[in-house]
Amino acid sequence: MSGVITVSEPSWIGPFARLSPRQFGKLITALRREGADPVRKGRPWSLPLEDRVLLVAAYWRTNLTLRQLAPLFGISKSAADRIIDHLGSGLGGHGGSAGDLVPGSEAVAHLGAVAGGGHPVAAGPEVR
Repeated sequence: MSGVITVSEPSWIGPFARLSPRQFGKLITALRREGADPVRKGRPWSLPLEDRVLLVAAYWRTNLTLRQLAPLFGISKSAADRIIDHLGSGLGGHGGSAGDLVPGSEAVAHLGAVAGGGHPVAAGPEVR
């Protein structure tokens, strides 16, 4: 599909991930090594891992809603929501730091550090 944001056009990586294409490639390799893209039964993801990570970075770094962001990646709002829920938690969106997924990975820690977009993660019920 033309006119969508994708990693196959490297110029999209810098503005959303604040990583060079080489660093982004290392991040993807580290995520795959940690099992972020296992082969599963059922319907496959509509986007490759690279584009899903870019979607999460774009969500964290912009004030765009999922309704606004999803068409930019050529997917539905529901698919974007599932991607954010699935990958975002592993990249540092829920709880710990982004470096928790790949210990020692500067790329993952950097992506989590620049993730301070306009979308704070809602906290669960307070435990006393």
